[in-house]
Amino acid sequence: MHVQDRTGRDHPPDELHLRHLTVDEALIRLEDFLHDAYTAGYLQVKIVHGKGTGTLRQLVRRIAAKHPLVKSFRPGDPHEGGEGITVVEFTEK
Repeated sequence: MHVQDRTGRDHPPDELHLRHLTVDEALIRLEDFLHDAYTAGYLQVKIVHGKGTGTLRQLVRRIAAKHPLVKSFRPGDPHEGGEGITVVEFTEK
């Protein structure tokens, strides 16, 4: 899903929701999202995986730790969603 800015250009959203997906579904969406968001010029994005069993959180953080476009990542602050989200910061272009 893309959103339009004031000029009518499409941009990917700056937040990805993975809750209730299987690991395989989440992996595909995560890879595509990271690439699209980086290409769109975002410096940081949020990935909502929920707290649940921790499986999706572990997947997101494992991928972020080795992804070439990711500079760093962290759990969300309490006002952002805490352990239910991961905030990803991209490398500079």
